[in-house]
Amino acid sequence: MTVRKIVPWPNVCLRTAAADVPDITDEIRGLWDDMIDTMDAMPGVGLAAPQIGVMLRVAVVDASQGRDKRIRLANPEILDASAIMNEHDEASPNLPGVSAKVKRPRGVTVRYLDENGVITRRDFVGLEATSVQHQIDHLAGKMYFDNLSKTRRDMLLRKARKFKG
Repeated sequence: MTVRKIVPWPNVCLRTAAADVPDITDEIRGLWDDMIDTMDAMPGVGLAAPQIGVMLRVAVVDASQGRDKRIRLANPEILDASAIMNEHDEASPNLPGVSAKVKRPRGVTVRYLDENGVITRRDFVGLEATSVQHQIDHLAGKMYFDNLSKTRRDMLLRKARKFKG
């Protein structure tokens, strides 16, 4: 079990778009395994590689009750999104101590490379959809609070600085 170190906000990795993965290799599979161990240690329902300082478009998600439905994604992209919105409390281990309610589409259809290197198209709904969208944001150099109004974002970041200090 390898738990990787989470990079703290405002590390440049969290504001930089990650690079596509050309192939699924043993190194990528090992990275996914480390990311799952790290996600479980947080605990959280998802993790993107830039959160641990690895600038590749790789993420893991497991929003299941039993924590036994690990989804490994490389190069994920949203193909379609529900018009119905859900609101979930979102947070990030990169910015501990704060969270915010974020509205996102209730469901999304995502295309990605799976652990076997197969292009997969899958529908995600509910918390799983929220987590996948959250991870895709991280891969693009965005944080969940970028989805908030400027006033709410500023308040959250001020609160995070107080928590940190």
